[in-house]
Amino acid sequence: MNVGAIALPQLPPERFRGVVEAAEEAGLEELWLWEDCFLTSGVATVSAALAWTDRLTVGVGLLPVPLRNVAIAAMELATLHRLFPGRARIGVGHGVQDWMGQVGARAGSPMTLLREHVTALRELLAGERVTVDGRYVHLDGVALDWPPTAAAPVLVGASGPKTLRLAGEIGDGVIISAGNTPDDVRAARAVIGDSPLVVYLHTATGPGAAERLEGERVRWGYDTIEDRAVSGDADAVAEQVGRWAEAGADTVVLQPAPDDPDPEGFVRFAATVATIRRGTPAAAR
Repeated sequence: MNVGAIALPQLPPERFRGVVEAAEEAGLEELWLWEDCFLTSGVATVSAALAWTDRLTVGVGLLPVPLRNVAIAAMELATLHRLFPGRARIGVGHGVQDWMGQVGARAGSPMTLLREHVTALRELLAGERVTVDGRYVHLDGVALDWPPTAAAPVLVGASGPKTLRLAGEIGDGVIISAGNTPDDVRAARAVIGDSPLVVYLHTATGPGAAERLEGERVRWGYDTIEDRAVSGDADAVAEQVGRWAEAGADTVVLQPAPDDPDPEGFVRFAATVATIRRGTPAAAR
């Protein structure tokens, strides 16, 4: 199981490079980014993060498909995979419907759009020439001149059972948001089968951790934060993360609160948690 961390888009873009470089220097396995309306672009930030680093895997979870023509999405992802082979993990999803409505991109059937978009996207990334006339996706003999030279997995974000079932069917992996308990992860795993599963996990450490997690409870409308978050020092968090791993997560991505006072410190903390999970002795950390 991998352990990663999220660099939240609430961080001003000019602060982003410091977080990325801290993650690389600390040996973090995966740094994940969001494309939330109306904060930062997923493609611009992942491109910059990959260019600033040599080893770090950078994920985007997720790119809302209503905002992109599938041909543009395929061109963007193919370019990333050819520039930085094996270092990008890209997820897509139907997006937050209220946000999609704000920009005039809300689909009558988000599930139909997601199916059509992901199916065509994977075919384009595989180097195929695609013709399709769907409800939302229309392509006439489109093929990429520069498709990826190796596999370019497309992960799909999901929440409810119907979307989870679809994501497990059409994607190369599934992403589920923070706030899911270990029991929720087990239920998701039962729906998606063997598909790789990325799980975000609310995490807080250091002074004010309890207050930040209470803020997350209120922000997301949870009745309780218990079993929805982890906190403590690196050893404590590493032990708690094991519960989500045992429930079926292949990658657990630690998600800080937006008011975390030290984003650079948080990614270093996540790297330490990952080291502990790998079983590295304390003297070697």
